[in-house]
Amino acid sequence: MARDAGLEELMREELSGHPGLSEKAMFGGWGFLLNGNLLCGAREDGMLVRLGKGNDGWALALPGAVQMLSGGRLMQGWVRVNADVYGEDALRKRLLDAALAYVEMLPGK
Repeated sequence: MARDAGLEELMREELSGHPGLSEKAMFGGWGFLLNGNLLCGAREDGMLVRLGKGNDGWALALPGAVQMLSGGRLMQGWVRVNADVYGEDALRKRLLDAALAYVEMLPGK
């Protein structure tokens, strides 16, 4: 899976200024972590966001959004969105803000 430098930059711009934010290559893409917890990711097949179990219904209702699949297993609380979704500034911001709100509640690693 190839990385998507354009999506990475959009996410980096949106997330800049948050203390505790770090980045690293993972899952064939680029991951953004907050205090050591995975927050979201960028890959050529879409943007991944961690919303938490039970917090993802609104996002899954968006056209172009699906539950993340990892190793054939559905990942509760994780959503993958395509370019039609993350290409809209307001939707991308809403998804990333929701991911930040969830991950900020987790204990740091």
